[in-house]
Amino acid sequence: MKAVQFHQTGGPEVLQYGDIAQPVPAAGEVRLRVAASAFNAADNGMRAGFLPIPIQLPHVPGYDVSGTIDAVGEGVDGHEIGDAVIGFLPMERDGGAAEYVVAPADAVVAAPKTIPLADAAALPSVALTAWQALFDEGRLESGQRVLIVGAGGVVGKYAIQLAKRAGLHVIATASPRSIDAVRAAGADEIIDHTDTDLLRAVDGQVDVLLNLAPIEPEEFTEYVAAVRDGGAVVSTTAFMATPGDDGRGVRAATVFVRPNRERLEQLVSLVDDGTLTVEVTRRIPLTELQALHAEATAGRVVGKVIVLP
Repeated sequence: MKAVQFHQTGGPEVLQYGDIAQPVPAAGEVRLRVAASAFNAADNGMRAGFLPIPIQLPHVPGYDVSGTIDAVGEGVDGHEIGDAVIGFLPMERDGGAAEYVVAPADAVVAAPKTIPLADAAALPSVALTAWQALFDEGRLESGQRVLIVGAGGVVGKYAIQLAKRAGLHVIATASPRSIDAVRAAGADEIIDHTDTDLLRAVDGQVDVLLNLAPIEPEEFTEYVAAVRDGGAVVSTTAFMATPGDDGRGVRAATVFVRPNRERLEQLVSLVDDGTLTVEVTRRIPLTELQALHAEATAGRVVGKVIVLP
């Protein structure tokens, strides 16, 4: 089968497109004929070797995947050949940048029925990140206020939609390029961070500050003042510490996305009932994955890209 893999960590040039053996599902596993995988920043980090995820080399990237089950291992219940599914695969194992991928049976769930199967690969880890940041780490409840810094990215727009569904008041920062998209996602208030002082623009304190942007640590620490006593600061920027304020009881939490089958099934339901919009900015063939990694290394990938085998 065709796949992209790397035998050593390094620059985008270590990615190789070619033929590898088709995987066979073991007990408790299923094999997918891949419809698409999704590119995430962590794929770039694992290939470059600076994310502490214990991958085995050679490694096939693409841990978000959609496809059709075409083989089932022993002891698998609830999945059948022909089922359309999506999954957030274990990051240390081979991913979906290939024609076929093997996955633990409990890592995949039925795909949304209202969008193309390939596009559904864009959903799993980013939507799970948004949910976990808001509700698992942020502990937000209906009627509370959340300030989302960097809301114009993919996770940010999922976070806005999920927050509004939960009855939250959403204040979002965005650049002029993404203001319209942030407004369409449902933000109640939008602050243009390119020409506005955030602390002056926020009217009253918020219950949770959710940071999704690579801001300067000093700036991040200043933003804690926007959070009420007993609130929380939650961040997905794992490369720097998340600040809190012990004196005011402001918690600090950093999100590392975790698999959650039940939650992923709920997210699929929200897509199918029209509550959640899945963003796909670009679709590329597997042969262009190396070029996409080069774009990411240069910091130029915008939106959500899926990779078609």
